[in-house]
Amino acid sequence: MNIIVASGKGGTGKTMVAANLAYTVSRHESVSLVDCDVEEPNLHLYFPGTVTSVPVNTLIPRIDLGMCTLCGKCGEFCNYGALSVLKDRVLFFQEMCHSCGGCMIACPEKAITEEEYCIGTVEIRKPSSHLTLFSGVMNPGEVLAPEIIHRAKELGKSGVAICDAAPGISCPVIEACTDADFVILVAEPTPFGLANLRQMTALVRLLEIPAGVVINRSFGSDTGIHDFCEKEQLPVFLTIPFSRGFAEVQNTGSLIAREFPEWEEKFLALYNRVSLGVSS
Repeated sequence: MNIIVASGKGGTGKTMVAANLAYTVSRHESVSLVDCDVEEPNLHLYFPGTVTSVPVNTLIPRIDLGMCTLCGKCGEFCNYGALSVLKDRVLFFQEMCHSCGGCMIACPEKAITEEEYCIGTVEIRKPSSHLTLFSGVMNPGEVLAPEIIHRAKELGKSGVAICDAAPGISCPVIEACTDADFVILVAEPTPFGLANLRQMTALVRLLEIPAGVVINRSFGSDTGIHDFCEKEQLPVFLTIPFSRGFAEVQNTGSLIAREFPEWEEKFLALYNRVSLGVSS
């Protein structure tokens, strides 16, 4: 089962929910926790440990200048501006390349081949016998986050997989949601939080993935979120109150499900409700 934890904005508590859910479920069965926020992964702060790194490579063009006739076909094909053909040379802007391979196909002289290039890594940690953390880490200046997310999910594809997506509704989030069985949408009960929940709801409906909501930092009056969820037929699975005690626990790198036994039960109930949502 592949569960995605997502939110329309950063700072909603998405990573906190993913970490506590993974910890709780791992007390009963094997879990792969995948950090898909490859530009700023931080799940390892909850689960430190010895790291094994797996490189993530992509393909970039290599131009044989002895065969190149400077016809310009490769530059015309590239919609990302990675290739520019001048009268006496070809300029390749590596940071703009999306590794589509189209320039190699477009070249009439077959002067373009491809070579491997490292864009990041997947860091693997084993914090417990039933929990493995796979953290995608993109190298600074790179653009192919979906490639690293795909590789991290591929390595973590066993048993129950819980994926912490990047915030927002961009390409990395869509890649994280690929092959998802269920999406947990984490929302704050604020006007901004509601606006972002609307965006995420539109996304999961477009992708045709079942979803449920976790409200975080609740002050006890979440009418706007509940009214929206009722209208959209989105179940609210869990409400987490605004709590100084919870903040103090998280600031030490610990988990509320570990420090407060009643919250381990609540996160287990969340998992059971998600499982029912997947099977229905």
